[in-house]
Amino acid sequence: MSIKTILVSQPKPTSDKSPYFDLAEKYNLKIDFRSFIHVEGVDAQEFREQKVDLNEHSAVILTSKTAIDHYFRIAEEMRFSVPDSMKYFCISEAIAYYLQKYVPYRKRKIFYGRQTIMDLIDTLKKHKKEKFILPCTDILRDRIPTTLDDNGINYSKAVLYKTVASDLSDLENVFYDMLVFYSPGGIESLLKNFPDYKQNDTVIAAFGPTTANAIVKNKLRLDLHAPQPNAPSMTGAIENFVKNSKKKN
Repeated sequence: MSIKTILVSQPKPTSDKSPYFDLAEKYNLKIDFRSFIHVEGVDAQEFREQKVDLNEHSAVILTSKTAIDHYFRIAEEMRFSVPDSMKYFCISEAIAYYLQKYVPYRKRKIFYGRQTIMDLIDTLKKHKKEKFILPCTDILRDRIPTTLDDNGINYSKAVLYKTVASDLSDLENVFYDMLVFYSPGGIESLLKNFPDYKQNDTVIAAFGPTTANAIVKNKLRLDLHAPQPNAPSMTGAIENFVKNSKKKN
C-alpha cells in the first residue's frame, strides 16, 4: 500500500531540523505527532507506603532528567532538605548537567558515565560505603537493578513516577497508513484506549527490540522494525519502506 499519512507516538519535535520534517517534505507525507503515554508523579502518601527513608541515603543514582525532577519534587513534598553532602551519580553527562536546575553544579559531588548503567558501575564501586537511592518509574527495565545487584551496590529503589496511558479518544475515527511506536507503553496505551482495535492494512513500525516484542506479544503485525543495518534510525527505516511501497505501486 502507498504510505501517505503517519502518526508518530511521540511529542512533536521542538527543532525544525527533525528528520521527520525532511521526510514529510521529500515524500509529500502528512506526519502527525501525539504522545500515547505520559508521566505522573507518585504522591507523598504512595511514596510513604514504599517505606523508603530519604534521610538514610547519602547518594542518588539518576538515570534520566525525569528522575531528577521527581526526586527533588518528592523531597520537597516530604519536607526533606537535600543535604549539600549528597553525592549524585548520573548515567550520562547531559543528565548530570541537568542537575543545575536544582543544585549549584560546581559545589556538589557529581559523577557521570557515558550512557548506560554499566558505564557507571566502576565509579559506584569506588563509593561502596554509600547508601544509594534509585529514583525510578514503575516500568524500570530489569537491566538497571540487576546490574546494581550483581555488583553488590547497596541501594533502595524508589518509584517516584508512573508511565500511564494518555487519553486518545479523539483519535477514535482518525485513521493513518502507518503508526510508529518507540516504547511498549505506546502499544499498551493504544490497546487500552481502543480494546477492539483492528490493525487491518495499517502499517505498524517499532523502534527497538522491546517495542517490537510488545507488538508481537499483543498479536499485532510488525511491518517495520528499526534499527537495521541499512537503516539505523526510525526515519531511515520509514524512508526505505515508503520508497519500496512506491515501487510496488
